[in-house]
Amino acid sequence: MEFRAETRYLRVSPQKARLVLDLIKGRRVEDARNTLLFTKKRVAAHVGKLLQSALDNANFLATEKGLDVEIDNLYVKRAVANDGPRMKRIRPAPQGRAYHYQRRISHIELVLAERGKNGESVATVVGEEAAPAPAKAKRRAPAVKAGKKKAAAK
Repeated sequence: MEFRAETRYLRVSPQKARLVLDLIKGRRVEDARNTLLFTKKRVAAHVGKLLQSALDNANFLATEKGLDVEIDNLYVKRAVANDGPRMKRIRPAPQGRAYHYQRRISHIELVLAERGKNGESVATVVGEEAAPAPAKAKRRAPAVKAGKKKAAAK
């Protein structure tokens, strides 16, 4: 089962947010929280709040919706920073000119999932059955063309 949280219109460029999100991708929630606490980037505090929100969403679904969720087995499955709208600004320049620049805004999405004992993702909804695994396709050897052989140029 996946638990999402997202923040929109955050006043930080997506490039700077991705630096922090790359630090916590694939980590357990507890490790991700500790990493964010000791990261010196300004956006780390916002990502920490977002991680707490996703964890609260998981707790809510575990208690209210009857899901079997082990909070200690949650990990950060996906952390994405996308572009938001850009604010166009103008800065005065010498000799009556103007410099144009853009203030970037980002939308950050965080997805937590539960990891099983042997490493795979677990989805346990009360009353729901797991889907069967897809069958493997057999590989065939490439066909060899018979016929003309190219003569070597001399």
